[in-house]
Amino acid sequence: MLGMSKDKSVSFATTRHVHDHCLCFATQRAARALARRFDEVLRPVGLTSGQFSLLMSLNQPAPPSVGSLARLLGMDRTTLTANLKPLERQGLVETTVDPDDRRGRLLILKNAGRKRLNAALPIWHSAHAEVDRLVRSDAESLRASLRALA
Repeated sequence: MLGMSKDKSVSFATTRHVHDHCLCFATQRAARALARRFDEVLRPVGLTSGQFSLLMSLNQPAPPSVGSLARLLGMDRTTLTANLKPLERQGLVETTVDPDDRRGRLLILKNAGRKRLNAALPIWHSAHAEVDRLVRSDAESLRASLRALA
């Protein structure tokens, strides 16, 4: 069995085994590579991959609450709030008081945010088509598996 050598340190064979078999490691590495790829192609419209995802998630019939958007994106509220600040400074997003619960905040995708999203969408489509081609297995099956993990 792979594990610790006699000097109680993790063996290199164990390191290689984890590297080659760990889904968490592989997913994190792939996520970073995908983020870099999308960051690069979205740069001309002034968005990062995370900002694109955030703006797309705000594109709803009714403004979502901070909490519901954090759950949708799988992040904590503090991280979401920090990620919203640059978009608010650029005039793409607005935070407002929830009229039904004055303690809550709603997130509004402003017209400038919609325009930026519209400019980014064809770029996303093109880059995403390339990513789908690179996925050797069934891309839809991979998406379903990743959703199951989330």
